[in-house]
Amino acid sequence: MHTQDLLAADTGMGAVTLRVADLDTMVAYYRDGVGLSVLTNTGGTAVLGRGTTPIVVLEHAPAMRHAAPHEAGLFHTAILFDTRADLAAALYSVATKYPRTFTGSADHLVSNAFYFQDPEGNGVELYWDRDRTEWSWTHGMVDMATIYVDPNAFVQEHLTSSALESASTRPGRVGHVHLSVGDVATAKAFYVDRLGFATTAAMGDQALFVSAGGYHHHMAMNTWNSRGAGRRQQALGLGLVRIEVPGSDDLGALVARMHDTGVQTADDGRTVAFEDPWANRIEVTAPGRG
Repeated sequence: MHTQDLLAADTGMGAVTLRVADLDTMVAYYRDGVGLSVLTNTGGTAVLGRGTTPIVVLEHAPAMRHAAPHEAGLFHTAILFDTRADLAAALYSVATKYPRTFTGSADHLVSNAFYFQDPEGNGVELYWDRDRTEWSWTHGMVDMATIYVDPNAFVQEHLTSSALESASTRPGRVGHVHLSVGDVATAKAFYVDRLGFATTAAMGDQALFVSAGGYHHHMAMNTWNSRGAGRRQQALGLGLVRIEVPGSDDLGALVARMHDTGVQTADDGRTVAFEDPWANRIEVTAPGRG
């Protein structure tokens, strides 16, 4: 792939929108459990984040159905913390207040990660990255693994009272978004060949990891629960994935690339929106546009 066909190196992820049936319960989980602060909550939409950075947008949609177990959609929203103390504070908070939502943990070599399911079944990953100088690459692919991490030992080693007390004001952001898709080949054709991410890891026909600028992954797609899934119908769960590119020229290049590859886009002057092959809505923004 030519350099001009790739997303800019400083591309990152924005807040993930979730459609929810019980707004109060979901706000409480992300606020009291994960340790996010409520930035706004009005008109049936709540925005939660760390500091001033939005991380999740909860849209009240009580009339919608829950998605079937094997449909395409969100696998997890991954929230990235700057320090292990910040991660330990979030882990301690969720495990203390919502212990039944814990689903697993892993040392991925590039990161430490802890996994949960929110009260409506949306996957949540809380993680911290090792420094990029500690990552290993083999033939252009980042080395990742799944090694058990004892959550209790992690908390005991890294939790500090200051990180716990100032959790909602400490830095944090969406580090990556992981989707459930129908097949990996179609995901690669869309997210790599059209959208412009680079492949950083793959697990045969089961999972694909992609990024911009040499990050381990900004997005991932797997078929573990959704092999063969078709386009999504309107349902609770994932409403919107946001991608943030550095500038207007980067956004213009993306629009041209999508047009050339036959992907329909909508541009309202602030964001460019389109759907992936499973009807997951993606919006791309650039600072200062609109």
